[in-house]
Amino acid sequence: MDILYKVNELIESQLTNWDLAAINFKGLNLVKTRSLILSGGSEVKIQFNPERIRSSAAKVDARSIQERPCFLCEQNRPEQQRGVDFEDYTILVNPFPIFNKHLTIPHKKHTLQLIQPYFKSMLDLAYELPEYTLFYNGPKCGASAPDHFHFQAGNKGFMPIEEDFKSGRFAKLSGLSNDVAIYTWKNYNRGVITLMSSESAAIVSLFNELYDLLVQSQKDEVEPMLNVLSYFEEGEYVVHVFPRILHRPASYFKEGTEQILISPASVDMGGVFITPRQEDYEKLTANDVEEILNQVCLDSQKCEELIQTLIEKSIQK
Repeated sequence: MDILYKVNELIESQLTNWDLAAINFKGLNLVKTRSLILSGGSEVKIQFNPERIRSSAAKVDARSIQERPCFLCEQNRPEQQRGVDFEDYTILVNPFPIFNKHLTIPHKKHTLQLIQPYFKSMLDLAYELPEYTLFYNGPKCGASAPDHFHFQAGNKGFMPIEEDFKSGRFAKLSGLSNDVAIYTWKNYNRGVITLMSSESAAIVSLFNELYDLLVQSQKDEVEPMLNVLSYFEEGEYVVHVFPRILHRPASYFKEGTEQILISPASVDMGGVFITPRQEDYEKLTANDVEEILNQVCLDSQKCEELIQTLIEKSIQK
């Protein structure tokens, strides 16, 4: 029995037997969504989802983490929560969903949220779950459990970036490096580096080179700030990397009507901004979104410079 089949059975079972998950997934029918067009021409969706307040407002400072039990460790999970084993991971249904099919995939060991040792697992999961997009939030890039390594996954077709990449409207081929096509993005209002190849080992190798370049500019961080999306489609692995420069925008910390409670993570980078408060959903403008992205993301020009460095290193080998 393949993993995808087991996972889809898990979802059906959990929505039947686990009241919390059933209620919250049913609640997605009441979630409000609207669209904005950014100055570069790309669409972003705004989703009003009050159950996501736990993630958006999560306290991720060292003291808060130390004082709460880890909700991803097996011994602390709800009694009704079941999982599917995959290598060193357990695939779980996320009881506070954004997607119609939303998974959380924690490592079986309580180990830090640092992607480099586990990036290959992300590709393996993408291959085994071809109906899903995998995503990774760095410890200061949207992860509400930076103390326990985990991926998440959601059904394909939800985030605008997937169709934007297919269309070729914003992503342009910059070059090749060891069987990996590298794309840069123009007029997308945030920097993105996309890697595509049929060879997972080649993507892992190039991702590690990119990771090392990012380390050089953020030597004081436990890991260079980034979000990652990955999926497997038509025989190709596609990986979108969003280098980050800031955890949360200035508007997150303002008070009163000036506050916008958005803590950007992978799904926001992919084009769906999650607003747990109705007032933010109603007032958010394209200019607000662009300002948030400008503050937290590495810009497209600097991403292009990173890409050229990767290509030059490949030529020199």
